[in-house]
Amino acid sequence: MRRKQSIIIPQERIEKSILLIRGHKVMLDRDLAGLYGVSTGNLNKAVTRNLDRFPKDFMFQLTKDEFNNLIFQFGTSSWGGIRKLPRVFTEQGVAMLSSVLKSKRAIQVNVEIMRAFVRLRQLLASHAALAGKLEALEKKYNGQFKVVFEAIRQLMAPPEPNHRPIGFRTEGKNF
Repeated sequence: MRRKQSIIIPQERIEKSILLIRGHKVMLDRDLAGLYGVSTGNLNKAVTRNLDRFPKDFMFQLTKDEFNNLIFQFGTSSWGGIRKLPRVFTEQGVAMLSSVLKSKRAIQVNVEIMRAFVRLRQLLASHAALAGKLEALEKKYNGQFKVVFEAIRQLMAPPEPNHRPIGFRTEGKNF
């Protein structure tokens, strides 16, 4: 008897593809297409043929400013040659993709993506719970361990983005 072959996609690849845009955790069309093993154009054609399955809270198109911000964050080399602004899919939109892309690979990939979204939610929930416990301890010990609490808060804070201006600056000259 032949066993069903499963597709192995590293979880960190999926998790790195989840972005926060407009307050939603989303994935770009090009990242999803790569995971599904189809071209971005074919993924978007399938979505366009089934637009009624993708309301605005399932999928939206990036604005030019949002897209430029992504290019700035990820570097400029790998984004060349696009004609349309990318679409992004929320967790519900990714789930809906499995009904549009009907291959076995699409189903297996969707299962892994859903697991990644669940892990991300659990991680965020545990972080919030930890912050709540820390706040309760801080109130209880009324400043006795203020230095310790400050150090813990700094460790819990997300890293500051390293934004440096790009280009040359000439002292005293405004153009």
